[in-house]
Amino acid sequence: MAEYWQESPPILREFLNYHESILSHSAKTVDEYFLDLRAFFRYLKLQKDPSLAQVPFQEISILDVDLDFVSHIQLSEIYGFLTFLSGGAKAGKAESSTRARKCASIRSFYQYLCIHAHQMENDPTLALNNPKMRKTLPRYLSLTESLQLLESVSGPNEQRDYCILTLFLNCGLRVGELVGLNVQDIREDTVRVLGKGNKERQLYLNEACLDAIQAYLLVRPEPKDELRHRDALFVSRNKTRLTTRAVENIVQKAVRQAGLDPKYSPHKLRHTAATLMLNNGVDIRTLQDVLGHENLGTTQIYTHISDANMKQAVDANPLARIKKKDS
Repeated sequence: MAEYWQESPPILREFLNYHESILSHSAKTVDEYFLDLRAFFRYLKLQKDPSLAQVPFQEISILDVDLDFVSHIQLSEIYGFLTFLSGGAKAGKAESSTRARKCASIRSFYQYLCIHAHQMENDPTLALNNPKMRKTLPRYLSLTESLQLLESVSGPNEQRDYCILTLFLNCGLRVGELVGLNVQDIREDTVRVLGKGNKERQLYLNEACLDAIQAYLLVRPEPKDELRHRDALFVSRNKTRLTTRAVENIVQKAVRQAGLDPKYSPHKLRHTAATLMLNNGVDIRTLQDVLGHENLGTTQIYTHISDANMKQAVDANPLARIKKKDS
């Protein structure tokens, strides 16, 4: 059981356990549910007991929150919480995406109580509207920048780091999926990937990926003979499975060496792979399968990138600013 559950009342622990054990959500997802709902309950307690205004927001205990407490929450109080997040002095101003996530956590919590646990009949979130989010397109590298990144790789772990970047840019893996790869997941020209919710998908490896993997396996150090490390595809200098943080550092180093924007992360390389595939003829549903998106709507953001590229192409035409002269 995660340590933070000690800060949770039984009604919240049951909800977290449902998402972890039944829905097989990742530890990161469950942790976000906890943090979102803890903030929500703290706000509600603060509103119901003005004396708590003397207590730092982060120190308000929620251990006494129970079914009676959550069943009397009104929709107006949920909106009050979202307003509080928009500029509350104690909580700090939250981005619209953060408020939307907290909104989704609250909705999921009440759906669990009403539909799955059958502990409540009336769901106060049924009429809850999500905060309006500012639409932003994912950042990604151009083809030229991608080649520049690959060509910049050097150092004592050159084959490993090159292989990692190649898989990111060709397969669009999540960083968690990459560090979870085992040697036996590589089978001829395919790789078995364990994605979100422990859902497996099989990806085909192109020539660049196969060459990079073969070159790396020739120099791959023998990992520690421990269950967590012994089958790892990507191994650190300490002979342990690479962590997500280590991979982020590898990407950051390569980005700096290539002279690119230092803000590029493994996730932006995933965006790059998706954009390059879509712009070169891959249909949206195939891209959904490659990326492991559960919903097509998540993948469709890349169509906006494609539209933007097409607009840029038309605007770049040397005739773009030529207008008919008056007779």
